[in-house]
Amino acid sequence: MRTVQNWLAEYGESHRNPVNKAIHWICVPLIMLSLVGLLWDIPRPDSFVALSPYLNWATLALTAAVLYYFALSVRLGAGMLVVAMALCILVQTLAALPWALWIMSVTIFVGAWIGQFIGHEIEGKKPSFFKDLQFLLIGPLWLLAAVYRGLRVAY
Repeated sequence: MRTVQNWLAEYGESHRNPVNKAIHWICVPLIMLSLVGLLWDIPRPDSFVALSPYLNWATLALTAAVLYYFALSVRLGAGMLVVAMALCILVQTLAALPWALWIMSVTIFVGAWIGQFIGHEIEGKKPSFFKDLQFLLIGPLWLLAAVYRGLRVAY
C-alpha cells in the first residue's frame, strides 16, 4: 500500500499551476458536496431507517471513504471525518430547500467537473484519476493536507 505522502506527491505532480490549484480549491469541495447530495437523495431501504435516521447511501459512502483516509493517516482521517460531518449537515440543509436536491447536485457536479477539466487544460496534464481511480479520493485529502501544512499540523 502506498503511503499518504506517496499519494499526495503523485497527485501534486499534475497540480502545480496556480490557476489549476485555485480551480481545485473550488471544484473539489463542490464535487464532494454534489456526490453526497446525489447519494443522500437515493431512496433508502426500510432496514436503514430502522437502524438509524442518519443511515443512508451518502453516510455509508462517507464512512467507507473516511475509513480509507484513516488507513492512510489517522490525523488526516480525523480531519476528513469533520469534513464528512459538515457535508452531511450542509446536504441535509440543502434537502430542506424547495428545489430538488438531485437537480442541485447534478448541476453542481457538472459545473464543477467542467471547471476541473478547464484547470487541467491550463495545467497541460491529464487528471490523476485517469491513471488510478483512487486519486478521486486523494483530491480532497490533498486539499486538507495543504491546510494542515499551513497550520503546521503533522500528518
